Amino acid sequence: MIITHIPYHIHEKSLLKFLLASYILMALVLAGFNFGYAKQAPVHIANLITWFWHFYENWIKTAYIILGSILTLRLIGNPSQSKMRKHNLKGFILMALCIHIIGPLLFRNSDLYFFAMPLPWTTIPLQLLEPLSSFYQNFQALHGLGMISSTLLFYLILSLVVFIGTLLKGRRWQCSTLCLFNGFASEVFAPALPLIGKSKKLSPRALKFFAMLRWLFLILSLAFMGYWLLIVNKLIPSTSLVQVYQIEIYKYLLFELLAAMTFWVVLSGRAYCHYCPLGTVLALLSRLASQRIRTDLHRCIQCGKCDLACPLSISILEKAKLGKPVKDLNCVGCGHCVDICPTKTLAYSTW
Repeated sequence: MIITHIPYHIHEKSLLKFLLASYILMALVLAGFNFGYAKQAPVHIANLITWFWHFYENWIKTAYIILGSILTLRLIGNPSQSKMRKHNLKGFILMALCIHIIGPLLFRNSDLYFFAMPLPWTTIPLQLLEPLSSFYQNFQALHGLGMISSTLLFYLILSLVVFIGTLLKGRRWQCSTLCLFNGFASEVFAPALPLIGKSKKLSPRALKFFAMLRWLFLILSLAFMGYWLLIVNKLIPSTSLVQVYQIEIYKYLLFELLAAMTFWVVLSGRAYCHYCPLGTVLALLSRLASQRIRTDLHRCIQCGKCDLACPLSISILEKAKLGKPVKDLNCVGCGHCVDICPTKTLAYSTW
C-alpha cells in the first residue's frame, strides 16, 4: 500500500479557507438578524440576538484574527519575504485586542468597535450627538447616558491617532495595521483569498470603474456627514432621521459588508480598499507624508514578482525599470511587493 503524504501547507491553507468561509457565513447571518429581524422580534429574542452579535464581533472576530495570522505566517514561511507582513499581522492582533477585548471590558461597552473607523467612513459618532437618532436611543438603552461622553472621547483619541499616524507613516498606518473592517481580512486571510478560484489582477477597465466608485462613495459619505452635522446643530428639521438612518444601514450592509465579503470570495481581499471613503481621505493625506515605494535601492532584474504580489493591481515594475518611485492613491502600504523583491530594490517610505 502506498501512503501519500500531503504537504502541511496544503492542510493549513485549507484550514485558513475554512476559517474565512465560516467567518463570512456568520457575519452575514448574524448581521441579517441583528439589523433586520431583531427590530421586530420579542424583547427577549432581540436581546439574545444582540448578545450573539456582540460576542461574534468582539470575541470570535479576535480569535479569527489570531488564528488566521498564525496560519498565514506559517504559509508565508520565508522570514526574508515576510518582514512587513509580520508587522501588519502584529498590528491587527494588537488592534483587535484593544478594540474588541480590552476596550469593551474597560469601558463596559460592547459597541466600542462601532467607533474604530474615523469619519467619513461612518457617521455613527455624529449620530451619537443627536438625542433623536435611533442609534443614540439604542445606545443609551444599552449603556446609559454616562457612557456617551467616554465613548465619544475614545473616538476622538482614536481619530487623532489615525490621522497623525497617517501624516507620519502614510496610508499603511491605518489600512495595513489598524483597519478592522477590510484591511485585517486582506492580510490575515491573504493566502486563502479569493475563497473560490485564483487571485485575479484587475483589468485597466475595472481599475477605472473602481476609481469612479472611489469619488462617488467619498461624495456620498461626505453628504451623510454634512446631513448629520446640520441635524446636530439644529440647522435643519429632524423629520427625516429614520429614513436617513435606514439608508445608511442599507448602504453599509450592501455596499460595504456584503460587497467586501463578496470580493473576498471571488476577487481579492483589497477590492473594497479601492473605494473606501476613509481610505480615499487617507490616500490624499498620505501625499503630505510623501508616501511612496522606492525602487532605486538596487538594480531591478525585471522579474515581475512585485506586480504579481500587489493586491491592488498597481504597476510597480513599470516604475522600477526606471528607478522612479511609485506614488499611487491605491497603495495601502501593505509591503507585499517589498517583501517579495528578490534583489531588495524596493522600500516603503515616507518623509
